[in-house]
Amino acid sequence: MCGIVGYIGTRTAYPILIKGLQRLEYRGYDSAGIALMDNGNASLYKCKGKVRDLENLVSGQNIAGTIGIGHTRWATHGLPNDVNAHPHKSMNGKFILVHNGIIENYASIKKMLTKNGYKFQSETDTEVLVNLIENIYLEEKVSAETAVQTALRMVVGAYGIVVICLDEPDKLIASRKSSPLVIGCGEGEYFLASDATPITEYTDRVLYLNDEEIAVVSTNGISLKNLNNEAKELVISRLNLSIESFDKGNFPHYMLKEIHEQSTTIADSFRGRINNDMTQIMLGGINEVIPRIAKAKRIVIVACGTSYHAGLVGEYLFETFARQQVEVEYASEFRYRDPIIEEDDVVIAISQSGETADTLAAIRMAKEKGALILGICNVVGSSIARETHAGVYTHAGPEIGVASTKAFTAQVIILTMMAYLIGKRRGFISDETYHSLIEQVLEIPDKIKEILKDEDHIKEISQKYVEATNAIYLGRGFLYPVALEGALKLKEISYIHAEGYPAAEMKHGPIALIDDKMPVFVLGTKDKYYEKIVSNIQEVKARKGKVIAVVTQGDTTIKHLADDVIEIPEIDESLSPILSVIPLQLISYYIAVMRGCNVDQPRNLAKSVTVE
Repeated sequence: MCGIVGYIGTRTAYPILIKGLQRLEYRGYDSAGIALMDNGNASLYKCKGKVRDLENLVSGQNIAGTIGIGHTRWATHGLPNDVNAHPHKSMNGKFILVHNGIIENYASIKKMLTKNGYKFQSETDTEVLVNLIENIYLEEKVSAETAVQTALRMVVGAYGIVVICLDEPDKLIASRKSSPLVIGCGEGEYFLASDATPITEYTDRVLYLNDEEIAVVSTNGISLKNLNNEAKELVISRLNLSIESFDKGNFPHYMLKEIHEQSTTIADSFRGRINNDMTQIMLGGINEVIPRIAKAKRIVIVACGTSYHAGLVGEYLFETFARQQVEVEYASEFRYRDPIIEEDDVVIAISQSGETADTLAAIRMAKEKGALILGICNVVGSSIARETHAGVYTHAGPEIGVASTKAFTAQVIILTMMAYLIGKRRGFISDETYHSLIEQVLEIPDKIKEILKDEDHIKEISQKYVEATNAIYLGRGFLYPVALEGALKLKEISYIHAEGYPAAEMKHGPIALIDDKMPVFVLGTKDKYYEKIVSNIQEVKARKGKVIAVVTQGDTTIKHLADDVIEIPEIDESLSPILSVIPLQLISYYIAVMRGCNVDQPRNLAKSVTVE
């Protein structure tokens, strides 16, 4: 992994490929490369580093050609270096390939190819795949398409690939399994990519490949088959993205822009889903299955990372308002634990990209067991959106920063509306409470704007903790998942070790870490846990810990105890996660910036984890 681009048409391919790789930089990567075809001749350039390093390498070189492929690599097999960078060329020079994913049985295939005389330059599983294709092509004397089909039937694992055959230089061959690939359709030209971001400025017509489909793309059109050579129907979708979505505007980083966008993205997520007199929630994507959700014996939420934390908020929401049993599972563990799933269960999969490999595998397993599968994701046409029975889009727009911010709050608002709706359907929410909660949902965008007015104050607080090496985040009830999310944000972009805990659990171990150098971030808004949180703060202060508290406006008790206080507007405690997380996002951002970290592309991280 991590990013693929391809072009075939009448234009010079190089600038399209480079711009596409730049669009994909947000996914995180450690090397980059391109291959260009011109009159049957291939030029291949690749190097460790950023796309700008690739541009420097290519400067002054031959960049002719109207066909090409490119890749940004995030190392899986092999160190980040020039040799392991993609594209990879087969030993006899017949094929060039870019690949996202992991070939799990690469070692046995490599052993077989070595016996056949193949020598390998890199440590990658990708070079094994491109040589396997070539070996089949030469030994069986078949077409490039058939060689790719045959090779992919032999491999185990995940892949999104685009292949050039130098003997058939007027086409690109693309296929996927558990790793996304999309083809943009223009007039006599086609754009291939691992997501739509490199495509949107050229066309709004796209074809999303399904697992084990193989597309042969030429200037004359697309031939689509499965790996058994059976023809498949071309289903062209429309993109609803604008190029402006990928612009930082006046912000220095995408992450800061996306933090500020949350007043808009949350409004977009509930727009059209609350009726005109503001008394009813309408979620069209799950409307037909609401009776089944309301009767569910159990709800299981599966997700990874930040989406998992949103799912934990969902657990509190569904148990509080719908009185349904909820379990929240890391998708990566769920799929291997042989979990008990029954036909009257509902499984909710949450993923920003809709392509998270573990989450996809989890829902496929649950689907086989007969459960109702719902999706909450941000990307129209994504795998989770297509493989679930029903679901709700978050409408957060493209999230370019690797550290998720607006996607989290959008996921939480969707879960909130679902819980309110099912709670009302099940008779656990009165009309009066229901209408009051809806009114407070509608107030969230303005309350976020109010929090953001305090940004300079939050920045000043951040300056005090730039040199910290560890941090603890404490919350209770609805705010415990926010403590986890705040800690995740700090560690993933500033590289400061941080942990989130239920506040009452501090006494069961973490309190041993507290000293006068330990910042302790406490979520202390006015709710039923407030007095308990005050006691927790006193325990921290007794051990000389530095307390940074997020409190409800007008709070005086915690203000006199904490070293630093950030106030947020008053709101129902079920909605407090959406407001309270924003100061934590800003603190993480400013600490990371002050430490000189790359906040949009933190080290070792990828935006969308499409392999295990």
